Amino acid sequence: MNAPLNADQLATTLTSGGAGWMVASVAAVLPILWSFTLILHFARPYIIRFLRRLTLRFGGDVWWLSYVLFRDGLLVVTLGLSMVFLMPNFYLTGDGLPITAPLAVVVLFWTLAVKLVRDADEDPGAFRLESVLLIIASVLYIVPQVYGMEAQDQTNLGNIPALLVSTSNMAVARPLFWGSLGLFALTGAAIFVWYVTKAMRAPTVSGPGETS
Repeated sequence: MNAPLNADQLATTLTSGGAGWMVASVAAVLPILWSFTLILHFARPYIIRFLRRLTLRFGGDVWWLSYVLFRDGLLVVTLGLSMVFLMPNFYLTGDGLPITAPLAVVVLFWTLAVKLVRDADEDPGAFRLESVLLIIASVLYIVPQVYGMEAQDQTNLGNIPALLVSTSNMAVARPLFWGSLGLFALTGAAIFVWYVTKAMRAPTVSGPGETS
């Protein structure tokens, strides 16, 4: 007969189990968030077409600001939740995660970088680049999630689910994880340097009675 758990052992068991359940829940919900992110992004032409029919300027501004808030906010939320895949204790251990999930996080981060350094709502080239990156990132996550994590009991798929789960394909998962982590860090550093350089080049505003 097993000895009863003490308070510390019980807390450790509940914490570790809760963390695994949370990561599995995030992985299962993310395809929905990816889908809504794509829908809101590609809804931009329809929103603009609708706004052109409005005769009330204030109503048009409210509609546009609400759309931008939901679109960009959902992108940031999706990126924030996806960053759990950059944690080695979840990606490289346990039940595993979609094998290309870390690379999907990097490509999504590049999408956000394009949005930060360029105005995709005014620059058609930036909008097209952002669209391509979003599609690539969503495919990199949704395909291994559906045909890997959710299809592990499907014997008719052969060895495909095992190849698409990180813990069952460590030969690919390990270098992919560390490479994605390095690219994520380099992207963040590049954005930081770009903003610092831009701030240093910005003209100073002279106060009353001062000369610039």
